[in-house]
Amino acid sequence: MVSPLDQYIHALARQTGATSARHRNGDPVDCDHAIADVIDRARASHADGARIWFLGNGGSAAIASHMANDYTKNGGLRSMAVSDASVLTCLANDFGYEHVYAKALEFQAGPRDGVIAISSSGNSANIINAVAAARKRGCWVVTFSGFSPDNALRRLGDLNFHIASSNYGTVEVGHLILLHAILDLSMGWHLSVEGEE
Repeated sequence: MVSPLDQYIHALARQTGATSARHRNGDPVDCDHAIADVIDRARASHADGARIWFLGNGGSAAIASHMANDYTKNGGLRSMAVSDASVLTCLANDFGYEHVYAKALEFQAGPRDGVIAISSSGNSANIINAVAAARKRGCWVVTFSGFSPDNALRRLGDLNFHIASSNYGTVEVGHLILLHAILDLSMGWHLSVEGEE
């Protein structure tokens, strides 16, 4: 008999494995090619002295902070998450929460920077506004969303990853897996099975 935990893990693997990706114009792109494209963009930005910005709300904000740390420390890629409480509360107080990330990018992002926009619903106003600000600053944009395949964010990135689930946990874990895959593959990761050389 398959345990509830095994069922849960297999369901996560199945739904994450069914991730779709598409270009800004709506054309589908193979996920392996999309991941390779993100890796190339990230490496090119770093080589140009630019950085990657990670943005998200709630659980996605935690993913953004985690990834910014790992991409910098482990991947050697300049990365930042706009997550400092004093910065967030200042910008939200002065400009409204719907503009908190847009203003951070307006003040600090530069051309050749990358923006990784993470939103489970794909409809968070502050993330959508941040993408618009990133475009004005000359940044490339990659989005990670879930829920409806017609969400607003999924039309805005140069590359757009979508997990077809309406369960927050599934979408968030899927986004974390994909973002880790991008980092690990960029570092030359290969599968090793315990006991095998």
